[in-house]
Amino acid sequence: MFRRTFWFTAGAAAGVWATTKVNRKLKQLTPESLAAQAANKAIETGHRLKDFALDVRAGMVQREAELEEALGLDAPVEPGPAQARELPEPRRRGALGPTPHPTTHAIPTISYNRNEDH
Repeated sequence: MFRRTFWFTAGAAAGVWATTKVNRKLKQLTPESLAAQAANKAIETGHRLKDFALDVRAGMVQREAELEEALGLDAPVEPGPAQARELPEPRRRGALGPTPHPTTHAIPTISYNRNEDH
């Protein structure tokens, strides 16, 4: 009797566990979830690219200073837009101005009925 009760309980627990796992995986594969995962990956990649660009820029400034020192060109240079330490802020859609409306040309539509050929 206890043996049957044990196996019944173990089977029920395994079924609940498997059902929970399957439902969780199905929720991860919904279009909304996949879109959110893709957006998160894109944002993460953007941050990594920005960090890489800042590292490259810092390396360029350092190497430029080394070359100027080696060539004896130690003139103080004020940092301009090309030597800025940070990347510019991203432009917003509103800053680009209003979106022009596409011009619609009157293109005559010709209906084609394949049955008229015979």
